[in-house]
Amino acid sequence: MNATEITSQISNAANILNIEKWDYGASFSNDYSVQVDKGLAKQLKASQKQVLTLRVWNKENLVGITTTSDLSETGIRKALEQAYIASEYGNKNEKTDFSPLAKKPIRFKEIEKKSPLGIKKLLKILRSAESKLIDSHESIQSVPYNGLSESFYERIYANSEGALRNYCKSQAVLYLYARAEEKNKKPRSSGSVKLGYGVEEIDIESCIIEASSKTIAHLDYAPIKTGKYLVCLSPEAFLTMINAFSSIFNARSIIDGVSLSSKNSIGEMISIPALNIYDDGLNYKNISSAPFDGEGTPTKKISLINKGKIENFLHSESTAKIFNTIPTGHAGLGSKVSVSPDWIVVERSNDCKDLKTSLEHMSYKGEFVFIEELNAVHAGVRASQGSFSLPFEGWIYKNGEKCSIESATVAGDIKYLLKNIINIEQKGELTTNGISPHVWINELSITGDE
Repeated sequence: MNATEITSQISNAANILNIEKWDYGASFSNDYSVQVDKGLAKQLKASQKQVLTLRVWNKENLVGITTTSDLSETGIRKALEQAYIASEYGNKNEKTDFSPLAKKPIRFKEIEKKSPLGIKKLLKILRSAESKLIDSHESIQSVPYNGLSESFYERIYANSEGALRNYCKSQAVLYLYARAEEKNKKPRSSGSVKLGYGVEEIDIESCIIEASSKTIAHLDYAPIKTGKYLVCLSPEAFLTMINAFSSIFNARSIIDGVSLSSKNSIGEMISIPALNIYDDGLNYKNISSAPFDGEGTPTKKISLINKGKIENFLHSESTAKIFNTIPTGHAGLGSKVSVSPDWIVVERSNDCKDLKTSLEHMSYKGEFVFIEELNAVHAGVRASQGSFSLPFEGWIYKNGEKCSIESATVAGDIKYLLKNIINIEQKGELTTNGISPHVWINELSITGDE
């Protein structure tokens, strides 16, 4: 069924049940994915999914929610009934409503429609990529983590006041994570991820080359002494850190008391003046961009940090009401709506007179630690306290020469990190999570094995 048919069916069922106020979000997808192990098919998947999330308001304006995959007339009616029953237990302390922007025009980049390649072709492509990666260096024995997938999906939002919007997209992902071994040495691993609107848009050769070169570069490794170091964070690592502490900008987290920010933190100087951070879900480089959120609010670019100061929070309809502002397009769909960032863009502001711009990761000859990738973020970050302790993959540089670090952990506090940035390089780099330049931090604590 299309968006209009689903909405009409829900509206008819709601009229029969005497339900006046409702909204829904629907998701339909066809997904195909393959994994291989030394040329043999390890996992082949093809799935078709449909999920409908319904919210219903009762006479006391309390909301109930239910989810179903049964889009028959009977299934939709049952879902409405269950949501109405659930509304009796709705949150009386925080009222949820429709987004006031749910009917506003949306912007959406039209992408040429892609067709599925299918499992057989995906398997052939991934087998070839795995083989080329193993053959790229004698020390690479296997590619234990790999996958090639393509997804085709549609998202819909509509409500009883006449809002109705939908979009269709496709996305393909290739990841290759190689393992290299040499005699009397520990195995070393690294990898690469590439995205595209379709498999034909993915640069498979560059993914192979990147996974191989990064893995090989870690073969010559040594322990690092525990201490404080000048640290350069890769774009991936800095974006990982910002996303891990995104509760700083999250109005839902602030209300729940699990954020470092408060309602009065707008205007607070949280970093050096040279730092700008945006949430830019509609950026043309964002493969996963969505034109509206779970409540139907249009997606837009929003400044989070401007010249070091917190400029905006991310809002759903209910948090925006509490903060006396408007939703920002970052809500999920639920009775207690979640809020999350879309796609982070980091830039250097014009106010950068105090930066040590001579620090460039490609040319600096002094000693520093380069952190390429942060691991175990789910376990090593305490967002409500601002602290982190994370194992990482990276190198120590001395006199222009680099050596892979055997194993080490970086620890500290996010506010210290942001206020001790000493350089933000000029060029931003595209990653799977956003865009960021390399960022230099003065004296971060590194715990090593020596």
